[in-house]
Amino acid sequence: MRSKYQEFLNEDIGSGDITSELVIPADAKAKGRIIAKQDCILAGASEASDVFKELGAKVLRAGKDGSPVKKGDVVLETQGPARALLAGERLALNLVMRMSGIATLTNDLVRRCKKINPKVRIAATRKTTPGFRAFEKKAVVLGGGDPHRYGLDDAILIKDNHIRIAGGVREALVRARKRSRAKKIEIEVESAKDAHIALENGADIIMLDNFSPEDAKKLSRELKKEKANVVIEISGGIRPDNIEEYASCADIISLGWLTHSYRSADFSMILDRA
Repeated sequence: MRSKYQEFLNEDIGSGDITSELVIPADAKAKGRIIAKQDCILAGASEASDVFKELGAKVLRAGKDGSPVKKGDVVLETQGPARALLAGERLALNLVMRMSGIATLTNDLVRRCKKINPKVRIAATRKTTPGFRAFEKKAVVLGGGDPHRYGLDDAILIKDNHIRIAGGVREALVRARKRSRAKKIEIEVESAKDAHIALENGADIIMLDNFSPEDAKKLSRELKKEKANVVIEISGGIRPDNIEEYASCADIISLGWLTHSYRSADFSMILDRA
């Protein structure tokens, strides 16, 4: 069975690395170092190591994913056939740069929000890159966040389109509860009225979608007063510049920003003849 890395490498290499085959002798050996060009939270070093191993190179040292690194730190050292290192360079850097970018952003938001509410969880969404979700979700976890759902099969989350087709909040919850008593049920609501209906009909988690901070705080207090153990998730329109306004009134804050609007961390790779 082909690994995910083989699929990624095949996409990049195609029928062959024509430049390296022309310029680099087949028996040439090299050492490579991946270097951080900014302070960040490291993620993807394990995956980058696997890329080089897949190509027949050795990994001499790799930094610990989830740990902070400084500008100039060497986060991975590898040695092997020069052509192999050149073939894996871009893929390894793509993984480290993207995953570290997500982990760094997540870590920043988690730290900021937990200063306000130590119990709040910062969660990702399914707004991920097709084929890259597992890596993006792992990076969120390495940054201290919550991966939330990995797919449609691992949690019940009734959203606006479900509600419209089912005929309303109550109808959707009744159907879900009747057919699944084992799993907790989460439902997305867009008004205070629907939130109260959801609570009355057994929702375990209520997601307040696109609420202003003021309305979210007021409604969260009302719902918690009525049922202390209901979990309040806030989502929709959450960004790094407004997330702290919601921290005090949420058990979970979920935002697609973590995986669709992050900025990749800056790394480079330097090769030398061995």
